[in-house]
Amino acid sequence: MTTLKSRLQEDLTTAIRARDELTSSTLRLTLTAITKEEVGGKTARELSDDEVQKVIAKEAKKRREAAEAFAQGGRTESAEREKAEGAILDAYLPQQLSDDELNAVVGQAVEEAKAAGAEGPRAMGAVMKIVNPKVAGRAEGGRVAATVKRLLAG
Repeated sequence: MTTLKSRLQEDLTTAIRARDELTSSTLRLTLTAITKEEVGGKTARELSDDEVQKVIAKEAKKRREAAEAFAQGGRTESAEREKAEGAILDAYLPQQLSDDELNAVVGQAVEEAKAAGAEGPRAMGAVMKIVNPKVAGRAEGGRVAATVKRLLAG
């Protein structure tokens, strides 16, 4: 078993013993998503820590989107619960890049792409190819794309 998955299971046991309903239900759902990913496909396999982290990131993103939808629908109590679940999952993810750090990484990638001959809005693909490996797991794709568009537009 991977270290991240075993950490999730240990934290689940601790939450159950502490009768922390929010944490235990959040971790149960996350572990279920991990198991589903492991048995999905042609053969069952154990996920690596990186793959487990991607599943956790996907689950955290679902919580953020649900919180926004509940807030727009006027269901503040449900929105708050989704935000709390997202905060629990964020503890298992690497620290997200700040806007300044993301701007610096994207700015450097834009310069590299321009040096290679790519310019204007059509250079987006080339810049994204350079940026994605550098920010993998530390910044959401939509946020990265928006920053690239903004910097390419000048």
